[in-house]
Amino acid sequence: MRDVLIAGVGATDFGEHPDRTGRELFAEARSLALERSAVPPDEVDALYYGNFMGETAEGQSHGAPLMAEGLGSSGLEATRIENACASGGYAVAEGVRAIRSGAADVVLVGGMERMTDLGTEGTTASLARAADELYEISAGMTFPGAYGLLADAYLSRHDGTREDLAHVAVKNHANATTNPKAQYRQEITVEDALEAPRVASPLGLYDACPITDGAGAAVLVSPEYADTAGLEPKAVVTGSGRGTDALSLQGRDDLTRTPAAEAAAETAYEQAGISPGDVDFAEVHDCFTIAEVLALEALGLYEHGEAIDAAREGETARDGATPINLSGGLKAKGHPVGATGVTQLVEATKLLAGTHPNADAVPDASTAVTHNAGGTVATAAVHVLEAVDAEEVGA
Repeated sequence: MRDVLIAGVGATDFGEHPDRTGRELFAEARSLALERSAVPPDEVDALYYGNFMGETAEGQSHGAPLMAEGLGSSGLEATRIENACASGGYAVAEGVRAIRSGAADVVLVGGMERMTDLGTEGTTASLARAADELYEISAGMTFPGAYGLLADAYLSRHDGTREDLAHVAVKNHANATTNPKAQYRQEITVEDALEAPRVASPLGLYDACPITDGAGAAVLVSPEYADTAGLEPKAVVTGSGRGTDALSLQGRDDLTRTPAAEAAAETAYEQAGISPGDVDFAEVHDCFTIAEVLALEALGLYEHGEAIDAAREGETARDGATPINLSGGLKAKGHPVGATGVTQLVEATKLLAGTHPNADAVPDASTAVTHNAGGTVATAAVHVLEAVDAEEVGA
């Protein structure tokens, strides 16, 4: 299977950008990725752009050609990908597929979301549209409520506690303190998390990710292009998987598992020729603390029902056996919805290359996984990244 090399990555700071438009945010991330890749903009064959809330946040649909401006090619294929919070991960997957198939040699994958101008109420309502309108939205379901149901089901079945979830939040906030891109760069304590206002029982304020503006981009290239252009990428995508589950929770057989992510991980591992035991670190979709627990099990890093105390035991900390969310995760780095799956790739690439501020936690890492989920994991995209060994990269 044709390798897909990551030639360059870029991202904005995450947080509030009240004076910047979505196109300005994406232009920054796009420019950084292209500059670091040394790929001329007019040599990009295709753009896959993840965005979920453009219509409600900025009154803007048809975002792909807008975000392609500046690439300088009228023959460019530009496509917007919308799959809720997994939009960015699916944009990456489409880019990988285009290069593997031979349809393209250079692909820009990216994502952007501008959310903070909507405020908490407006953002909550907009995000709820990723649920089932007939059976969930019309009944008043929100995503904090939906993940509260998942947390309640999991904790009840596996004897977990709110304190177990608090340790996930504490860990990810600690990781974010040294990430200059992160939205929340301050530590919290278990007591802070437990004493915070409840959002949707059993979840409290510190169990939830913030509302975030931001963008990310990556330049993917074929081995042939990299060789001809004299590029020296530091990471390669060796596995790409996607999965789907029932949109509404009432259609699920088990609220304590995420089959879409399990299927995506299985495909990605098979393509990469690895097993969960080969993973050195992972960036996972922790929109709520319970989501990180579910992700670890879906990725096969823990057996079902056993990931709940991973953070408490320090196993997923920066000095643990398998560090998780060294970026700070969605929980503290931030969650610009359409960009998140791409920014996970950005963070993992920098960690493998040794250029991330937290790369000292994984100095010998060779294999990473990214896990991006849409809604209550009705969609999921999983990617395996490996540090480049020039002798092993090929068509």
